[in-house]
Amino acid sequence: MIHRSLLAVALPALLAAAPACARAQQPVATLSVAAAANLKDAAEELKLAFEAERPGVRVALTFGASGAFFAQIRNGAPFDVFLSADRDYPAKVIAAGLGAAADEQVYAFGRLVAWLPPGSAVPLERRGLAALTDPGVRRIAIANPALAPFGRATERALRAAGVWDAVRSRLVLGTSAGQAAQFATTGAADVAFLPYSLTLGKALAGGKAVPVPEALYPRIEQSGIVLRTARDPALARAFLAFLTGPRGRAILARYGYGLP
Repeated sequence: MIHRSLLAVALPALLAAAPACARAQQPVATLSVAAAANLKDAAEELKLAFEAERPGVRVALTFGASGAFFAQIRNGAPFDVFLSADRDYPAKVIAAGLGAAADEQVYAFGRLVAWLPPGSAVPLERRGLAALTDPGVRRIAIANPALAPFGRATERALRAAGVWDAVRSRLVLGTSAGQAAQFATTGAADVAFLPYSLTLGKALAGGKAVPVPEALYPRIEQSGIVLRTARDPALARAFLAFLTGPRGRAILARYGYGLP
């Protein structure tokens, strides 16, 4: 009698626990995303929002320079999605047969700013980029134009403003926009040319972001592409669709991006 009573009590509890155990043991699908450094804060929020909509999916983010990522992808890096800071590198992915044109999509427009640390007396707002030629401006941080689209945009803007030759020797090159931002926060530069999105983070919030006139550089179209080596192409396409859908667009807009 005692054994039967114990069984009667335990059996319903075991049956109730079984679905929970099954859910806990479900395999996790991992989506590996190579993301341009300017996306750092926005991508972290996008990741959480996408995972919340798809239980059992984990988005693994890696940040860096778009050009460096292209080199890694060409050498077989196991990414599923590439979120570039421009359209040039996704175009190279397509040309190399590492992704399809149908799987490439513009998700945002980047904005370039000149960031000044707290207390800076550099008169960028009054004199524009000509203020960079002042003797007091000794170090100017930018992302490496050979690797980072925002670095190329900075070079184009400085050339268009007629100050490139005067300031070239003062440039401090970061391997990505993220490293250029680090130079800014550590006092290694008097001015830093950065994606506007990065200046909204806590580390740079105390400084001043002065917009670079958009007429001085080509529009920065940021594009994503599903890679040919994607382990779950349908999931990778769903992630890109999320970025360009209502929730993704709202998140990107909060981080200062223009929307296509």
